[in-house]
Amino acid sequence: MTGYSHDDDDVAVIIGSGPGGATLALALVRAGRKVVLLEAGPWIDPDDFVNDERIAYQQLTWTDPRLATGDWSLARDFPASPAWMGKGVGGTSLFWTGLTPRFKRHEVRAASTYGRVPGTSLRDWPVDLDDLDERYEEAERAMGTSHRQGRPPMPANNNYKVLANGAKAIGYEHYATGPYATNVEPYDGRPGTLQDGFCQQGDKSRAKWNPSVSEIPKALATGLLDLRTEARAVQITIGRDGRADGVVYADRTGLHRQRAALVSVAGNAIETPRLLLLSATTGHPDGLANSSGLVGRNYMRHTTGVVYAEFPDEVHMYRGEPMAGIVNDESRHDPSRGFAGGYYLEMIAQGLPSFSTFMEPGGWGPEFTSKIEAYTRTAAIWICGEDMPQESNRVTLSGAVLDDLGLPVPEVHYDDHPNDLAMRRHGYEQAEKLFRAVGAVRTTRAPAMPSGHNMGTARMSDDPAAGVVDGYGRSHDIPNLFVSDGSLFTTSAAANPTLTIMALVLRQADHILTTGVADRVPAATREGAHR
Repeated sequence: MTGYSHDDDDVAVIIGSGPGGATLALALVRAGRKVVLLEAGPWIDPDDFVNDERIAYQQLTWTDPRLATGDWSLARDFPASPAWMGKGVGGTSLFWTGLTPRFKRHEVRAASTYGRVPGTSLRDWPVDLDDLDERYEEAERAMGTSHRQGRPPMPANNNYKVLANGAKAIGYEHYATGPYATNVEPYDGRPGTLQDGFCQQGDKSRAKWNPSVSEIPKALATGLLDLRTEARAVQITIGRDGRADGVVYADRTGLHRQRAALVSVAGNAIETPRLLLLSATTGHPDGLANSSGLVGRNYMRHTTGVVYAEFPDEVHMYRGEPMAGIVNDESRHDPSRGFAGGYYLEMIAQGLPSFSTFMEPGGWGPEFTSKIEAYTRTAAIWICGEDMPQESNRVTLSGAVLDDLGLPVPEVHYDDHPNDLAMRRHGYEQAEKLFRAVGAVRTTRAPAMPSGHNMGTARMSDDPAAGVVDGYGRSHDIPNLFVSDGSLFTTSAAANPTLTIMALVLRQADHILTTGVADRVPAATREGAHR
């Protein structure tokens, strides 16, 4: 494997190997740039994935301590685990569900479209949907997304048939088994799906797209990528010229500093603001890229909830791809429903450990037991809706709890907005109506699970006072510091975020390469960093 000197100041350092970081790394090395990719977790070979949710959770998940505060249900139900993120090469996509809808025009023009929504910090994106169309196609090709560019649709399993028949029965018109980022047939060196139902424990077959079976191997093959695993970034350093000039990271041998011509942070919307805040210097006392005071603010996680439905006959929801089903009809902006923005109804399937944990957190007693006993006769729908940004929803550094390196853990504060509550109620009602239309004998409303869609804590804006980065993810304050993950999102939209993260980063990569922002500055102007 390629290895660069810690003193090599002609490398781009990317922090995080999930969809954003891996996409940027591949684009840069293909253009001949040297890249050091730091990943806090290990490389996990797909052959080593374990098809047991309890073991897989410990193997794949970021289990470092976190805190949750606010009135959201996660502060009550899972106060130490408000987010569900991956820790390994490939990031959270190691166990993601795989749906890849595109954003809609009203979602990137939310402020203009929705008007004033009291208590929110809605803004239009500095990126137009037309700017993303070509990038969406490129990202879909990279993933091998079904239903797109001539690739076939995912076959329907029983859970989807319940969803589709119920959708049709209540008058919905737009539902399908994708777009879904798993190969239906062999594509790009990966096999077609086995429909094995275990992808959320890591896909042993490699049919489901994630960077560890796609972007990372391709980038390594160029000879220009230095992938460092179990290497956790703890500080970005700034030179006398005001540019990012290195990253301090911890691995099993201690602390190291890698010099850099460019730094990109792609650690997800909790670890990214945490690192920017931890990297405070005398010139940036409130953290890097934080002249606006908005690093960590406007945290969004999608308006979610789950409806489980028990049927007289067997469903076996866990057989087949776990989320290859989506109803689009409610994803429109229609204020007559009592809220701004929209939501998707998405098929969801869980193994028995997850089902018993999330269906009724803390559940006990005969009725709870009867629901567990009905597991094989149960179908489920996950609500995925646009979440209103609020500056008070934020990621900060804990003043009380430290991690194993002695650094403050992130504290995630979130209060539901009335718009979120109204949308969730509507989603619950529509999901129940859908299930009853096809014979459900009992339904259960479940609260949100730990957040897999984390967004907004380093938002894009044209105005430096109103955001952290510009429309290319470049810091308003530090010219060679970029953000390359869901932290960029100005608003959350209703769509699952991974496809849009990749589209934004592909656009970002072109900007980096065409503007020369990563070109090395004469070393004499870059010596030293200050705290």
